[in-house]
Amino acid sequence: MFQGETAITIDDKGRLAVPTAYRELIAGASAGRLVFTYNPFETGCLWLFPLNEWETVRDQVNDLPSVKAVHRALQMKLVGAAAHVEPDSAGRILVPASQRAAAGIEKKAVLLGMGTKFELWSEQAHLAKIRQTIGEDEISDAMMNLKL
Repeated sequence: MFQGETAITIDDKGRLAVPTAYRELIAGASAGRLVFTYNPFETGCLWLFPLNEWETVRDQVNDLPSVKAVHRALQMKLVGAAAHVEPDSAGRILVPASQRAAAGIEKKAVLLGMGTKFELWSEQAHLAKIRQTIGEDEISDAMMNLKL
């Protein structure tokens, strides 16, 4: 399980170094194979899945009937944009240039461990998101029983 927030630097070639704390977990889960794709729900953010987790998500998304426009949009953003990556000998992975540009990810980024996947945020989008508070009128029924 991935959790935690790590400030990341994207090098001039568009690579990020996978934090050492995650390297063994990723190697064990997917032999180091990862998949980048768009986050269809948040701007300024990409998703990064270990291959085994990605295959489950991919299959669920592809099983949606493509007669609905929202299903096709999800399929395009997730499956159509999926890019397979593997760490090099230094533990770096290449963030696809088209995805970096679309998400506005430049030199400084934030990698969040989100359970079964990672989120890679542009520094600006992450800062804006964490500065937002959750208002009382936004609290869902599922949130009411949390003991925070």
